Amino acid sequence: MTLLKSQVPISIRQKACDDEGVKTPSVVRTPEETETIRRQIRTLLEEGPHTAQEISSAVHRPEKEVENHLEHLRKSLHSGGRKLVQVPAECRGCGFVFRKRDRLKAPSRCPVCKGEAISDPSFRVAGGKE
Repeated sequence: MTLLKSQVPISIRQKACDDEGVKTPSVVRTPEETETIRRQIRTLLEEGPHTAQEISSAVHRPEKEVENHLEHLRKSLHSGGRKLVQVPAECRGCGFVFRKRDRLKAPSRCPVCKGEAISDPSFRVAGGKE
């Protein structure tokens, strides 16, 4: 009976490569590459407030994905006694501040003047260090 390569456990295949003197390429990664996306976002927000767009460009992920990570980060920080603080968005036309908004996504229109020129909310981590 002959086993296919996919049926042989990786540890056995690695051992066979080591025994044959085949060198496996070692990949050198920077600290940013070894951290998870959420840990990168958390580190960034511990430094100071950032908008979702700034976070998106810093971690090289789409803004929509960053919003999902922020939602998860909000829950995980809460369990550690810290919290994700949202600096509210503000209408550039009339100055209305979206204080009671729980959603992390930026609003599309102002309820007062119906304008669409709205500043993005920013986020930061508050609370004691672990």
